[in-house]
Amino acid sequence: MLNFKIDTPQKVIAKHAKDVDAIITRLPRIREEVIHAAKPLKVIGRHGVGYDNIDIRAATERGIPVVYTPYAPAESVANHVIGLILALAKGIVFADRKLKEDPVEGWGFRYEFIGNTLRGRVLGLIGLGRIGSLVARFAKPFGMRVVYNDAVKKQDIECLLDIEYSPLTNLLESSDFVSINIPLTEKTRGLIGEEELGLMKKDAYLINTSRGGIVDEDALHEVLKKKGIAGAALDVYATEPISLENPLLTLENVIVTPHMAANTHDYFISAAKTVAQDVLRVLRGDRPLYVVNPEVYDR
Repeated sequence: MLNFKIDTPQKVIAKHAKDVDAIITRLPRIREEVIHAAKPLKVIGRHGVGYDNIDIRAATERGIPVVYTPYAPAESVANHVIGLILALAKGIVFADRKLKEDPVEGWGFRYEFIGNTLRGRVLGLIGLGRIGSLVARFAKPFGMRVVYNDAVKKQDIECLLDIEYSPLTNLLESSDFVSINIPLTEKTRGLIGEEELGLMKKDAYLINTSRGGIVDEDALHEVLKKKGIAGAALDVYATEPISLENPLLTLENVIVTPHMAANTHDYFISAAKTVAQDVLRVLRGDRPLYVVNPEVYDR
C-alpha cells in the first residue's frame, strides 16, 4: 500500500497503479492516465463525499465503479457551517484577531461591532442534500427561518423540518446567511457570480463549505471589498491549497479555514470503514452500497 500527496503527478501514480485491483483516494487526483494504466483495476474508492478529483467518465467507460462515502462527513460539515454562522453573527473571529493584535485598541471592538442573535434571521440553503438537511435541522433550535433551493423540491423534508422552498433569486434577496451545500459539477461551476452576489442584502453573509469553484472568487472579492455584503466564511477555494496571493486573504470581513469542515475523528473512522467495505463488496463481485456511477451495473 502506498500513500501519495495531493499534488503527486499522475504519471507517478500511474506507474505504481499498473498492477492494482483497487484504488482508494482522499485528496490525490485519479485521472484518465491512471485509470487506463491500471489494467486489472476493478474499483476506485473515494474517502469522502465529493468526487471531482476522480475522472468519472474514464472510469465509467472502463466499467469501473467509483464508490464513495456520502453520509460520513455530513454531520461534521453541518457542525462547521453552524460554527461559521455563529462566528459571523457575533464577530467572534474578528474580535479575536483585533484583541491579539492590540489589546488596547482591540478592546474597543466590542463597541465597533454589534452582532446579531440568530432568532428570526433567514438562513438560505443552496442544496438540501445530506449536509444541507442537517444544517437546517441544527439551525431551527436557534429560531432561524430556513429556506432552501435545490434541483428537486423535497416536500417530505420541508414538512419534517418546517422549512420552505425558494427560487434561487428570492433566496439570495431574502437571506441573512446563505450557505452553499451542493457538489461541484459543470452546471454548478460559477453558480454564484457577480449577478447573484449583487442580489444579496448588504448585511448578509455567504458561507461556502462545498467546493470553491461554485463561487466566482474575483466577484466575491469585489463585493466584499465594497461592502456589498457584510462578510463571508470560506472553507474551500478555486485553487487549493489557497495561494498567499489570493486577495480574499487581505479582507478583514472574511473568515477562512483550510478545507477542514469534514475533519473530525468520527468522520475519518466512519469514512475509512465505509469506503473499505464497499471496495471489498466490489472485489467479491457484489454491488456496493454507495456508487457514483451505477450505470456500470446497468450494462
